[in-house]
Amino acid sequence: QVQLVESGGGLVQAGGSLRLSCAASGRTFSSYTRGWFRQAPGKEREFVAAISWSGGSTYYADSVKGRFTISRDNAKNTVYLQMNSLKPEDTAVYYCAASPQGRVGVTTMGSQTHYNYWGQGTQVTVSS
Repeated sequence: QVQLVESGGGLVQAGGSLRLSCAASGRTFSSYTRGWFRQAPGKEREFVAAISWSGGSTYYADSVKGRFTISRDNAKNTVYLQMNSLKPEDTAVYYCAASPQGRVGVTTMGSQTHYNYWGQGTQVTVSS
């Protein structure tokens, strides 16, 4: 049974940092595209960041570019999202996702429909 479990969320002041983790189990995810999405209250879920199967390609939403970094450790089936210089508008539930199609372009990596597996989400709250 495939399972994605996020951790690392919490409450932080504006300007602070958090590191989210997403551990996958149930199969080997080393060939999978991995991504992060978020959903703020009253808004639709949106793309945040994605990383190719090898880690050689990364893709970010403009709103987080330069502040967030996605990385992966295939030996641990885990993907990370380092979030720096956090802003109140980053407040949301953050979801990790995985797709078995590991060799795709950045546009596809940013699409929710590309992903087959989703975690339950972790809350990130940034206070002003």
